[in-house]
Amino acid sequence: MLVAVVAAFGAAAQPAPRPAPPFSATGSSVQLAFTPWEDAEGMVVEAINDAQRQILVQAFSFTSRRIASALVAARRRGVEVLVTADREQSLGGEGGRLRELAAAGIPVWLETRYAAAHNKVMIIDAATRDATVITGSFNWTVAAQRKNAENVLILRRNRDAARAYAANWQRHRDQAVPYAGQKR
Repeated sequence: MLVAVVAAFGAAAQPAPRPAPPFSATGSSVQLAFTPWEDAEGMVVEAINDAQRQILVQAFSFTSRRIASALVAARRRGVEVLVTADREQSLGGEGGRLRELAAAGIPVWLETRYAAAHNKVMIIDAATRDATVITGSFNWTVAAQRKNAENVLILRRNRDAARAYAANWQRHRDQAVPYAGQKR
């Protein structure tokens, strides 16, 4: 009984999560796609191709050859590309692209803290006026484009949103472990 009272009191002492404050979207542009009817994968690849300095990736599932190839090409042209991914999803199937990214010299970390690291996000050039955030239900997979009903939202030229997503990416990266298949 005492344990239950202490546990209940301890739980009550924890502050409730608060919503994040709103930020301005003035000057931003928003692009949307809904699969399988629209080419969300192509939109993501186009945004990657426009990157100048850095791409931060959070992946749940990653099997898209087109997106992986675009990230490798970005790295080859001097863009810093960094990836975090769900550990459990990384263990499945031969279609996963993490090994390919790591072999190209892209640092990859696996998230192990959560039941599912379910973020599907890219943050492109967060510190610039062209800062871009890509998010939505769209996994970086072939199925997300061809078989599933998914959505992707690309928010361009919004440094506040990009900085918030980049800070969240860093929090996740700090808790992740290096991918074992990585070049040293």
